[in-house]
Amino acid sequence: MTALRALVHKELAVLFGSPMAWLTLASISLVTALLFFDNLRIYNQILFLYASTTMGGFESDTMPAYVNLRDQVFLPVMETLALTLVGLVPLVTMRVFAEERARGTDELLATTLLTPNQIVAGKLFATYAFVALALALSFVYPATSIVRSGLGLGHLVAVYVGLFGLGTAIASIGLVCSAFSSSQLIAAISAYAVAFVFYDFRWMAQFLPERAAAVIDPFSMHPRFGAFAEGLMRADDLVYFAGYVLVAFALARLALEQTRVR
Repeated sequence: MTALRALVHKELAVLFGSPMAWLTLASISLVTALLFFDNLRIYNQILFLYASTTMGGFESDTMPAYVNLRDQVFLPVMETLALTLVGLVPLVTMRVFAEERARGTDELLATTLLTPNQIVAGKLFATYAFVALALALSFVYPATSIVRSGLGLGHLVAVYVGLFGLGTAIASIGLVCSAFSSSQLIAAISAYAVAFVFYDFRWMAQFLPERAAAVIDPFSMHPRFGAFAEGLMRADDLVYFAGYVLVAFALARLALEQTRVR
């Protein structure tokens, strides 16, 4: 356990020693803040418009049901934040395995007391910890819209769990692409391609038979995350996102074994 802990600390130190990690954290936080305040501005303009049409006073019963913080601010911000994760997380995961393979330091890592399972687990844990931190920083403003709209703590927890599941799924894809490549650029590009495909399969529905479209649709990340955004934590959605972690672990382990054989 001491060697595994040392590996996790080393991965975190390397990760936060890279400007890309800090740029990613800043970008996610900045994009979320800008989107939140822009949607909040539009929401306030709508409120002002309806207030001005009620003879100088504001009456809540004159507001349409869809004009609320949840639909006008929170859900649009969550939707865009999810796409932001697809665009930025691969920039962090691209180096985790590929950089060591390109530099030849993966061979040094193989000579340590760590088992292949521990090496993969340490790298995955450090990456997922970074994702959790990025989401915690970016979730400050969306959380206020939940509190102000009266959706409750349960909804807040469900949304963060959904965001973390989505982030770990995207990170898992990036880690697998990095594990099978010695080029960070190739790892990032392939992670983008796979993540965007798995994010939502609905674009393929028009090209496939109805039954085939119905089969692949449950594998899309977007509908799964959408349930959490609505405040629902379903067991099948949790298992779905956990499956990405397990598959990433297995494939990264396979890639490490292939490297050792060579």
